[in-house]
Amino acid sequence: MMRQAYVLPNIITAFGLSCGLFVVFKVNLKAPGVGVYELLLSSTILILIAAVADVLDGAIARVVKGESDFGILFDSLADTVSFGVAPSVLLLKSLALEQGSWLSFYAFIAAMIYSICGILRLVRFNVKAAQVKGDELAKKTQSKNFTGLPIPGGAACAISLNLFLNSPLIAEWLPGLDPFIKTIILCSGTLLIGLMMVSRCKFFSVKALRIKADSFYLLFATVIIAIFILYGVIHRFSLVLFALSWGYLLLGCVLTLIKLTAGKKSKTLKDFDPSSDELE
Repeated sequence: MMRQAYVLPNIITAFGLSCGLFVVFKVNLKAPGVGVYELLLSSTILILIAAVADVLDGAIARVVKGESDFGILFDSLADTVSFGVAPSVLLLKSLALEQGSWLSFYAFIAAMIYSICGILRLVRFNVKAAQVKGDELAKKTQSKNFTGLPIPGGAACAISLNLFLNSPLIAEWLPGLDPFIKTIILCSGTLLIGLMMVSRCKFFSVKALRIKADSFYLLFATVIIAIFILYGVIHRFSLVLFALSWGYLLLGCVLTLIKLTAGKKSKTLKDFDPSSDELE
């Protein structure tokens, strides 16, 4: 029975990996330029499912005390495919640029740097996690925030930008948007995301989020926010995903900038000190 409990997190990890692999394989069966938005939409949903699986496997492993070196390595390899490789493949497939042009070279470099930075982000995470292995107090203290944009968050930013720029909303709001400009924005955004994953900027962890408020008002506010988000997901999915993912990225940058400006005087943002070397 206990052995089955240990296997369960790895089964969930394998499911998340399958979602990432399915995205990579699926885009190569689609003709360039045909149904780009539909392809991106289905791929985005699969990558988001992989992100949910990534959260669940770790949570279940901790609950059943089934954490293992095999599970940690398997999880990192699955994240490499689902969040490090799949968004880059989607980027290149959605653009369908002519080979040999400088724009195709720029897109290739952006995709390559994104994937490399994502892999480096995972390696850095595993190294730092190994340093505090067995020290529960250190793990709890150092897991208040992430050093560098987490790779699932990076994948969400990359695919949401791609989906949003190819969505009917952009065609409606900016009907005359030059494909060249759109390509530059998409490649530059992907390049920025890659660099943010290996940066020293701090991003808060939702697990460590503590809000001091009356339980009734907090519950009421949560319901209202959830209604707006669900309504937006149903009717403006690409816009909501873009706003949430890039809002998280910008918030981390702003908090880090404020901490750098305020120096050691800010006690409220002490967890966002970019000079510290905390666990991600």
